[in-house]
Amino acid sequence: MHKITCIILAFSISFAMKAQFLEKKEDLQKYEGYFNFHYNEKEDEIYLEVDSLETEFLYTHFLTTGVGSNDIGLDRGQLGGEAVVKFQKAGNKLLLIQPNQNYRAITDNKAEKESVAEAFAKSVLFGFEIKEEKDGKYIIDFTPFLMQDIHGVAETLKKGEYGTYKLDKSKSALALGRTKAFPENVEFEALLTFEGEPKSRTINSVVPDAKNISVTQHHSFVKLPDDEYEKRIFDPRSGAIFISYMDYASPVFEPIKKRYAIRHRLKKKDPEAEISEAVEPIIYYLDPGTPEPVRSALLEGASWWNQAFENIGYKDAFQVKMLPEDADPLDVRYNVIQWVHRSTRGWSYGASVVDPRTGEIIKGHVSLGSLRIRQDFMIAQAMMHKPFAESDSNHDPMMELALARIRQLSAHEVGHTIGFTHNFAASTSDRASVMDYPHPQFELNNGEIEFANAYDTGIGEWDKVTVKYSYSDIPDGMEEREYLNSVLEKAHLDGLTFITDSDARASGGAHAFAHLWDNGKDAADELERVLEIRKKAIQNFSKDNIRTNEPYTVLEDVFVPLYFFHRYQTEAAVKLIGGLEYNYAVKGGISKIVEHLDSKLQEKALESILKTLTAEELAIPKDKLELFPPRAFGYGRDRESFKSNTDVAFDALGAPATASEMTLALLLHPGRAERLIQQHALNKDLPGLEYVLEEMISETIKNTKKDSYEASVQNTINFNVLKHLLNLAINDKATPLVRSVANQKVDELANWLKGKDDPVSKEMFRNIKRFREEPEDFKLEINIPKIPDGSPIGAY
Repeated sequence: MHKITCIILAFSISFAMKAQFLEKKEDLQKYEGYFNFHYNEKEDEIYLEVDSLETEFLYTHFLTTGVGSNDIGLDRGQLGGEAVVKFQKAGNKLLLIQPNQNYRAITDNKAEKESVAEAFAKSVLFGFEIKEEKDGKYIIDFTPFLMQDIHGVAETLKKGEYGTYKLDKSKSALALGRTKAFPENVEFEALLTFEGEPKSRTINSVVPDAKNISVTQHHSFVKLPDDEYEKRIFDPRSGAIFISYMDYASPVFEPIKKRYAIRHRLKKKDPEAEISEAVEPIIYYLDPGTPEPVRSALLEGASWWNQAFENIGYKDAFQVKMLPEDADPLDVRYNVIQWVHRSTRGWSYGASVVDPRTGEIIKGHVSLGSLRIRQDFMIAQAMMHKPFAESDSNHDPMMELALARIRQLSAHEVGHTIGFTHNFAASTSDRASVMDYPHPQFELNNGEIEFANAYDTGIGEWDKVTVKYSYSDIPDGMEEREYLNSVLEKAHLDGLTFITDSDARASGGAHAFAHLWDNGKDAADELERVLEIRKKAIQNFSKDNIRTNEPYTVLEDVFVPLYFFHRYQTEAAVKLIGGLEYNYAVKGGISKIVEHLDSKLQEKALESILKTLTAEELAIPKDKLELFPPRAFGYGRDRESFKSNTDVAFDALGAPATASEMTLALLLHPGRAERLIQQHALNKDLPGLEYVLEEMISETIKNTKKDSYEASVQNTINFNVLKHLLNLAINDKATPLVRSVANQKVDELANWLKGKDDPVSKEMFRNIKRFREEPEDFKLEINIPKIPDGSPIGAY
């Protein structure tokens, strides 16, 4: 009896201590919201009240403050991820559980749901000791959860080989500036310091003390939306981004994998009206830290999307405003366009917080790199004729062009956050989408370069299609699939094509009419036009392309985007060779499935491409070389400068070597070589690999020049041609058929070179001879200067 009394007494004392946990804490600051919580300043701790177990809610996390380097990839405002979670009691703990949303059973059969849940693992994100329990309410110390590296900063630094770091909690603390509570969401932040040893100059360039990297991480607990949202089926022809999951309750005769387009919730106030306001408009807010005139350009560009929503019968359904002063850009209640600073220029991107259950977009978040506009300004500066001849303040023409690009960029990135992926075939349909990457479209008129139509000025016809597919209301009396098919078929009949990322990349992509940074219906014709514009701009280039008192080193850097102005159209034209024309076709659809490209188009493309391997196109004029002295003190080379094989001097042969390397790596890609062999085997009228190699050799190695400078440029290119030919002949990623054709051409070239007296031919012959003697160990050493960062917005 005495033992039982002691147990009861001990239990009572324990319960009393739990019941008094908060009462023992002094000067608590209480926050009331979706979850109530208390802040203890003395101990720098947050205590969370949990009054509902097994209730699912959304957990998201972000990086509030960045590291400031595009290479490292830890940016201000970066989204980390989202998960549906719930609290579950287990003994003296509350566990934060993430159910597995990838595998489900959407059914009323409870046992069937449980069987799927038990078949796949869930994740316990954290375990909390219950500090106090009273009237069904649990108090937990939430601080350890907030003081973890949920964003994976240390892992990112380690993977990038920037250094080995670990979280130092003694130098970390809760951050209250953006720790807030609202009726349907609560927001928390912590300042985390990572201590370690840097292994890269990149870290030293952006952190005051590279041994201590401090960033702020943000956490949100958010009430899940109600069940009135209607999912929209995904179609590969639609241009929509999608979620997917396995539904094991699907009938055997139906696909088990379900795909749904992601989109914001949108409903008309008056469903019967042809044009109606939305119950809740989609509103995007711009970071007030964005300066003018960029601010106005971003507001205007993002607002273009309202044109597409008006097209489906919504009035003012898409709006863009300035973010209120007291609003947190990471608060999930706000769709935000954020202005992000980095030490080097880099990609902008649009991401979304999405309900994993349905695909409903909860928050759109755009990150725009602030240095981007400076690169656009420099492109304009390089292309214009003597912009600073009369005044160093004559920057308006360049700013006008740069701001035109920023408007388009704003629309593009917002497009991702409202649910749309890239459409890299839009340029073939008169710039039909802001979801393409636009290269500036200059014009030659009476021998002068014109800039008026460099960038488009509104939403495209394809963008209206994607909005109609994802957001329009299904008409009464029509099935969803029937209506959506009609939308896509009309777009096809209107000549609109949708092709996205992997099919459009220069290396590996095979679609002949989809590419990044290209223009025009015919990539080869456009390349010819681009080369003419480039030639004229180089002819115009002078010291007046920089301001007074700027060193000529700056002029050299301004020349970079001009010299490589043809690089992306070259990539586009190369894809015509061995290229395919196809769609994401479906059974019952009306679009083309797949076919090889016409022989005349391929041969014309090859003719244009081979021009980019000639001294006529790649030799920098001698009078322009006089403008490029060795680099000025304090202005060393960086990733956006010409590289050099001549130490401090400008490398007149290195630039053509770099440009030819770009073309040859694409032209002799093993995948393209194999497509050439296959298309010729299927249709003898189509060019094969042998034809392409013969034409390439004839226009380069067998093309002699009289002028000594042009001859040196051409010979530099020719050694690069030989290198790529030999590499193709032994490339382990090439098929035996590809290697056999390449080896045949090597033998034929050796016979042609044999007996020639000039030193270049002799050296080429010696290289082939060494290659034949030791093919496995052979390596033709050519120091090709690396091409400067491009993609008008930076490199990965």
